[in-house]
Amino acid sequence: MMKKKSLCASRASLVLFLCQMISSLDVPLDLSQPPTITQQSPKDYIVDPRENIVIQCEAKGKPPPSFSWTRNGTHFDIDKDAQVTMKPNSGTLVINIMNGGKAEAYEGVYQCTARNERGAAISNNIVIRPSRSPLWTKEKLEPNHVREGDSLVLHCRPPVGLPPPIIFWMDNAFQRLPQSERVSQGLNGDLYFSNVQPEDTREDYICYARFNHTQTIQQKQPISVKVFSMDSLNDTIAANLSDTDIYGAKPVTERQPVLLTPTGSTSTKVELRGNVLLLECIAAGLPTPVIRWIKEGGELPANRTFFENFKKTLKITDVSEADSGNYKCIARNTLGSAHHVISVTVKAAPYWITAPRNLVLSPGEHGNLICRANGNPKPDISWLANGVPIAIAPEDPSRKVDGDTIIFSHVQERSSAVYQCNASNEYGYLLANAFVNVLAEPPRILTPANKLYQVIADSPALLDCAYFGSPKPEIEWFKGVKGSILRGNEYVFHDNGTLEIPVAQKDSTGTYTCVARNELGKTQNEVQLEVKDPTMIIKQPEYKVIQRYGQVSFECIIKHDSTLSPTVIWLKDNDELPDDERFLVGKDNLTIMNVTDKDDGTYTCIVNTTLDSVSASAVLTVVARPNPPFDLELTGQLERSIELSWIPGDENNSPITSFVIEYEDGLHEPGVWHYQTEVPGTQTTVQLKLSPYVNYSFRVIAVNEIGRSQPSEPSEQYLTKSASPDENPSNVQGIGSEPDNLVITWESLKGFQSNGPGLQYKVSWRQKDVDDEWTSVIVANVSKYIVSGTPTFVPYEIKVQALNDLGYAPEPSVVIGHSGEDLPMVAPGNVQVFVINSTLAKVHWDPVPLKTVRGHLQGYKVYYWKVQSLSRRSRRHVEKKILTFRGNKTVGMLPGLEPYSSYKLNVRVVNGKGEGPASPDKLFRTPEGVPGSPSFLKITNPTLDSLTLEWGSPTHPNGVLTSYILKFQPINNTHELGPLVEIRIPANESSLILKNLNYSTRYKFYFNAQTSVGSGNQITEEAVTIMDEVQPLYPRIRNVTTAAAETYANISWEYEGPDHANFYVEYGVAGSKEDWKKEIVNGSRSFFVLKGLTPGTTYKVRVGAEGLSGFRSSEDVFETGPAMASRQVDIATQGWFIGLMCAVALLILILLIVCFIRRNKGGKYPVKEKEDAHADPEIQPMKEDDGTFGEYSDAEDHKPLKKGSRTPSDRTVKKEDSDDSLVDYGEGVNGQFNEDGSFIGQYSGKKEKEPAEGNESSEAPSPVNAMNSFV
Repeated sequence: MMKKKSLCASRASLVLFLCQMISSLDVPLDLSQPPTITQQSPKDYIVDPRENIVIQCEAKGKPPPSFSWTRNGTHFDIDKDAQVTMKPNSGTLVINIMNGGKAEAYEGVYQCTARNERGAAISNNIVIRPSRSPLWTKEKLEPNHVREGDSLVLHCRPPVGLPPPIIFWMDNAFQRLPQSERVSQGLNGDLYFSNVQPEDTREDYICYARFNHTQTIQQKQPISVKVFSMDSLNDTIAANLSDTDIYGAKPVTERQPVLLTPTGSTSTKVELRGNVLLLECIAAGLPTPVIRWIKEGGELPANRTFFENFKKTLKITDVSEADSGNYKCIARNTLGSAHHVISVTVKAAPYWITAPRNLVLSPGEHGNLICRANGNPKPDISWLANGVPIAIAPEDPSRKVDGDTIIFSHVQERSSAVYQCNASNEYGYLLANAFVNVLAEPPRILTPANKLYQVIADSPALLDCAYFGSPKPEIEWFKGVKGSILRGNEYVFHDNGTLEIPVAQKDSTGTYTCVARNELGKTQNEVQLEVKDPTMIIKQPEYKVIQRYGQVSFECIIKHDSTLSPTVIWLKDNDELPDDERFLVGKDNLTIMNVTDKDDGTYTCIVNTTLDSVSASAVLTVVARPNPPFDLELTGQLERSIELSWIPGDENNSPITSFVIEYEDGLHEPGVWHYQTEVPGTQTTVQLKLSPYVNYSFRVIAVNEIGRSQPSEPSEQYLTKSASPDENPSNVQGIGSEPDNLVITWESLKGFQSNGPGLQYKVSWRQKDVDDEWTSVIVANVSKYIVSGTPTFVPYEIKVQALNDLGYAPEPSVVIGHSGEDLPMVAPGNVQVFVINSTLAKVHWDPVPLKTVRGHLQGYKVYYWKVQSLSRRSRRHVEKKILTFRGNKTVGMLPGLEPYSSYKLNVRVVNGKGEGPASPDKLFRTPEGVPGSPSFLKITNPTLDSLTLEWGSPTHPNGVLTSYILKFQPINNTHELGPLVEIRIPANESSLILKNLNYSTRYKFYFNAQTSVGSGNQITEEAVTIMDEVQPLYPRIRNVTTAAAETYANISWEYEGPDHANFYVEYGVAGSKEDWKKEIVNGSRSFFVLKGLTPGTTYKVRVGAEGLSGFRSSEDVFETGPAMASRQVDIATQGWFIGLMCAVALLILILLIVCFIRRNKGGKYPVKEKEDAHADPEIQPMKEDDGTFGEYSDAEDHKPLKKGSRTPSDRTVKKEDSDDSLVDYGEGVNGQFNEDGSFIGQYSGKKEKEPAEGNESSEAPSPVNAMNSFV
């Protein structure tokens, strides 16, 4: 069974739509039908007497109806009145007033009748009344003389108009008179004063009546009010009134409330259902009474109760019978109360319960017309047929009247008629027309064919099938042309033919067929339904807090059906955006530039399509620093305290978190503001402590999360009385500047701390632990006093006391100081050195006696320097290094020593004055260590089966070399390694010819040196034997070497091949499976600095040339140094460096002068020659003989190399050499590795050259070191 659903039971969201469809289900106008009134004037029709009167009456019917009118119950013959015409094809009357007619002549009750052959319909009784706005009657108004505090009522009494006028009070300047709880206008227009005040005196209280219908305003004559105070009354009438007169001496007295309106204790009020109920209570009294309303035995209705006129008027909207009852108003002040009870009765004019509806029947059918109404009192129901009381209307055997129902049975075509139902009581009437139309018609569908309906998914779809037929057709719905009939709970079938799909889905799209059938025939119609995707805001605007003058954006990103075209509208506070170029509306955002306080509010993004609308809102809060506080006030002034209060400024949407109070001392530091205190943001009063002899001004600064406000205006000044100082100077110290003096210093008191004029200081001292009297002097307002002739470094007791013209400060505390220091007298003794390993030694000494220190012991300094290397003799600079050990330490570690070397050291004690004498030099030696890598490995003279190897001894042999170890292995075309061959070579050899090698084969060589301690780091190289006299393969990169520091490493190589090759360096962590990292080398350099390395990590590295497929060097391995402090010398402060720089600057200046002279003489500067001599100036070494700088380094430095030579592959102090952190060795060294890998120490003393030792080279610096050392 199909589910039927009546219109009255349909969901609320569909009621309006369905009701609109009901009203359209009329009889088609091509079929006979009785008249129906479609438009008429209101029952009570007030017209403007200056304009034409138009009384509307429109009707429809088939055939078109004719119209007639009655006036005051009798026929109104419009043809006999030239001023009255009827519009063509209409019943509307036009009464011409503007051409001589008078509106008053046409007052009366009018009724329109529309008639055709099937019946007659009638209109309501239309009462025509012209509006009236009469003038005020002239009257003589006496002035009102009122005593202060008395009540007063100024009566308006406007003329009776139609409709009643709107009353308001104004003055001569047409300004509305201010109203309040004390002064207010009543519902009757009178002006009530609960008590008068002197300011109420004026002569222009004017009541105005505005008649809206005629757009006129009438004015009453001005009313004068004179309020007399008791003082003025006594002065004015004292001569004429006796002492017993009421005005004699009575002051203004307070009075308990008395009701001015309504009068009495009870009253009644009748109101009609649906109207607005207004109840009023106005009371006199002093102080002014406050009004409160209650309903006896019940509650005031929620959502319909409003209080107006300062709660003197109770307003209840849309009253019903349930609102009847007793309402009490209570007027109360401090002296008592008064009350009044208003009994409210709600009556009701008739209102419909069931209004009669048109009835279309086929011959022989049955039907009912029902007319049900209610009211208070209950209305009478009467019926008319074609405008005639049914009792005297022509009889119809098919009709039977049963009270409020007419029953029709076996109707025939002659039963067609228009019936009127009249429901009336003493408060009004209702009149409804309903016709009975007897027709025999086959079904017809009124909805257009193939009408397209579009809805949003998951919303209801309503498919219209407006139909007509008599008898009433049955309606069926099908989906598709040949689909089955629609049934089930997913569909709702309405009585008017509408098919409702409560929740339409995408698969609901399609063609729907509506079939209407009755006994006379059948018809059908198709409609189309499309279900669209809903519009969604997938990125909604979000709450924003922005500072003033900033920029803010709200996003509104949408998703919608591709067939719909959305429009996006932005609103601010539910209104249009301001017309301001600062508001930029983009495709999916709103941007506000230069935000101001006015931009604060709620911003809404509304997305509209033809089918749906969605919106999202976000609040913008504009914040700023608070406005400065104001109205600063000083109260409670005392000698040492005062109370400051203020009013906070606007917090600008960011709560005030605190207030900062500052003060100015106008006596000592005018114009300088100091911090006084800070209080929470909820506090607006603070008790401030004051100091004597200060001329205070205060200001307040408000603080919120955004920042600090501007300071407030300063408060008034307050000068405190003078007093003796409360405190003494702080930070008193006694430190000698010379061995025979004591300098006593202190922090002087600030101006406000002096507490009075004449600030001075009493300085006292005496030698500690000696029975001496205090020595005192009084000094002016200074902060230092020097005591001369003191013993060296002796403790003194010191105190400094403040005083002024009024007295001394409290007794000061005693501090201990010392007279001046002198250099220590003796050197540390019993210095011993214990060599721990090849790079680390431990030194120990005995402490010096404290008396010989002659000052504050700061520590000991150990000076040490390398005398010579035991493995070679070379000429080198002696660089003394220093380690400082704080405090009374007697042991220290010497790190970073060179293996197999002779060292000397001495120890000195240090105090605040300087260093004492040095201890005798102590000689010690370091044992052998593993050697560095050979300085180079060169492979030359490739033949079919042999290669020649040449190498250089290690730059740092670190002992006596015992042998070299050479390992090599072939490499095939797939870079796989063959068997490894090892050869031991005597230490005195420097070359080797390898024979019996395979022809045209690449070999990889590994080469390192050995001492008795072990093997050093190896270097690698690759070479290829030739094939059939072919020259060696080019290009090639050889002798890749590294010098590593903690976080970077210097990479250098040799290149043989075409010019202008572009190199790159690849590196990675040794043993890691990660891809090689690649760095491009700038230009054609043969060196590169790898940065950002991890300390204490082993890396692999290789060098390649761009554009040469598969060509790169062999791999090298290096390890970065551990993370530890290092030693550094500040070269920029060395005297030799400064002198050298000056000499270079002078040489450059001379060179420029010579060039300038030669250029002016036409000579040529030999640039080409220089370029030939230095093909790549960026990598040329810097030599002393050509005016550039070489560099010296200590044992940890890398020796500079010539091109073709090699540096050791490991330049770091390895962790296994010593487990001691460099920080533990001393506190005087603060060095580091430079990026070129050199280790720079913190040295003292001058560089001294030693005789040449061994075979140590004095080569020029390498390009890497030379370039990176020029700082």
